[in-house]
Amino acid sequence: MKISSLFRLLPLLLLLNTGCKTQRLFEPAAHSSRGDWTELMSTSPYQLRPDDKVSVSVWDHEELSVGSIYGIYNSNEVYGKWLLVDAEGSLLLPKTGKLKVGGMTIAAATDAVVREYSRLIPQPVVTLKVLNREVTVLGEVKSPGPITLEKERNSLIEVLGRAGGPDYYANAGQVQLLRMKGQQRIEYVVDLTKLSTVEQESLWVQAGDIVYLPPQKRKSLQKESASLVPFAAILSSLAVVLTVISK
Repeated sequence: MKISSLFRLLPLLLLLNTGCKTQRLFEPAAHSSRGDWTELMSTSPYQLRPDDKVSVSVWDHEELSVGSIYGIYNSNEVYGKWLLVDAEGSLLLPKTGKLKVGGMTIAAATDAVVREYSRLIPQPVVTLKVLNREVTVLGEVKSPGPITLEKERNSLIEVLGRAGGPDYYANAGQVQLLRMKGQQRIEYVVDLTKLSTVEQESLWVQAGDIVYLPPQKRKSLQKESASLVPFAAILSSLAVVLTVISK
């Protein structure tokens, strides 16, 4: 085997090495479209929907409460202290029975519970919480995963901060946000590096959104460079051996 034959193998080795490329997390799909990121600067109140997990807290009335924030035990989805909005959009309240809340905002549903319990007690103080409102944050953040939305309005910057903030290779110029509108998937791309602080703090996420902070290109390049090292070492060793043999 001649040294020249060794170098004929180089394209094949490189092809094997680069056969697996880093894929974009959100590939374009037939049911998806690109949205204008400025749409994120407006938000609408959350509306209750089937399968929502809701806690009902009535001040000084544990018998009417489920997962009360006023009690000695914390309201927590993990411990099952919640009511489920059924397929018809109704809650099964203690003592009063079914109450239609599907499609209502949290404020409107709270008012409906107050009216319902006013038949039993004078001037009830009620707090309603939806426990399963989440945004999923993926990519180059320190703590990727689901983020529970405790407030009515939550900014993109706040959610990224709760995910631990951008990691070393994060590309803040290409932040992706996926949102479902009916059966349509909308993708927004935001360049946080070109926005003012006021603009950054005025981008609002909604329950069900997926936020992806992609890596910079240099991360892929560094990974590919590192993966070439073993091949380079093999080629060097073969070159030395063939040089010795050919003498």
